[in-house]
Amino acid sequence: MIVRPRPSPLKLLFVVRGTILPRVLPHVLAIAALSCLVVVALQLGHLRLPVTSPAPLSLLGIALSIFLGFRNNACYDRWWEARKQWGALLIELREFSHEAIALLDDGLAELPVVGRQAARRLVHRNIAFAHALAAHLRGHDAREDISRLIPEPEGSRVLSSGNRPSALLREHTRELAALRLDGRLSDITWGALNERVHALMGVLCACERIRFTPLPFTYTVLLHRTAYLFCLLLPFGLAESLGWFTPVLAAMIAYTFFGLDRLSDELEEPFGDAPNDLPLLALARTAEINLLEALGEPQPEPLRPRDFILP
Repeated sequence: MIVRPRPSPLKLLFVVRGTILPRVLPHVLAIAALSCLVVVALQLGHLRLPVTSPAPLSLLGIALSIFLGFRNNACYDRWWEARKQWGALLIELREFSHEAIALLDDGLAELPVVGRQAARRLVHRNIAFAHALAAHLRGHDAREDISRLIPEPEGSRVLSSGNRPSALLREHTRELAALRLDGRLSDITWGALNERVHALMGVLCACERIRFTPLPFTYTVLLHRTAYLFCLLLPFGLAESLGWFTPVLAAMIAYTFFGLDRLSDELEEPFGDAPNDLPLLALARTAEINLLEALGEPQPEPLRPRDFILP
């Protein structure tokens, strides 16, 4: 995710780092070069255009702008829904951990050791869940984080699972059931903690729905092809009336359309590694810091942006 101070209005016109420009610049320059060739060919008489009015392209540009706006809104809705789910995840992890500590470890010296250890295991499992979910959504491996937080033999069971976040929630359910059978949790307290597990499962399923259900492929291909075709035809519709101003205007329009198309591609996959995707590693680190603080254990440093990019 791009995190940087907002530049002044003048610098905002020329800022490059942290924008979509580096990824669309080759295509914009290609349209500008094509525009120059069309203008030269017209002036030398090597090219004759049957239609010199830009009106047909204007109609196509209006329709294309509307469809690109629809796609951009749909992709942003996916991005925002993903961010809301991770916000709900942080809430559930904090409330689950606080309730577990309050119910199983009140900080008194006479409290049985088994209660303190149970609370610590639940909280550490919550931290591992945040890291495992981030890795699961990005297709990475959270083996190191799970191994340092989850003891054996539970760690091996989780690591051998094809869905490690779900496996961690199964371990939650198994331990809560054992605590209830041993009489260390009443039916009411067990129900309260079990509801937190269900809420975490809801967040997991919602994130998987976003991750594994992209926008319809034919819709994306249609807009992508139309945007490129429109920008390729643009110099032929403007060269007769604009002359050498054609490369400037064509490059500006191409930057807008290509930029919106590329930005929509990034927002469509909010859990990826692109600069505009969500900072899952930073959010998981935030959850770890908060939950370790609740346990009174040492906390790691929060992740900082590198070149304005927060991982």
